[in-house]
Amino acid sequence: MQRIQLQEDIQPLSEFRSKVAFYLEKVNKSKRPLVITQNGKSAAILLGVSEYDSLIEKIEILEDVKLAEKQISDGFGLTHSKVKKRFLKRITK
Repeated sequence: MQRIQLQEDIQPLSEFRSKVAFYLEKVNKSKRPLVITQNGKSAAILLGVSEYDSLIEKIEILEDVKLAEKQISDGFGLTHSKVKKRFLKRITK
């Protein structure tokens, strides 16, 4: 995802409502999120589908890493040599 550009990527709800199609196209082309404000405060973020999918994938990977780190710290890890032996045993059958 591209980094947000504060002067271009923050719009009030009234402006967004009047130009929805324009902002949808802009978000998809720029790959940057659009912050929508209401009463001067951030209210929502519009994100393209591909950028959303990418974020979800990254979150899932980070959750897997976190789980793996916990499993290792809890003593459920395997050394490289043990994994190699198990792998070689499986592929030689």
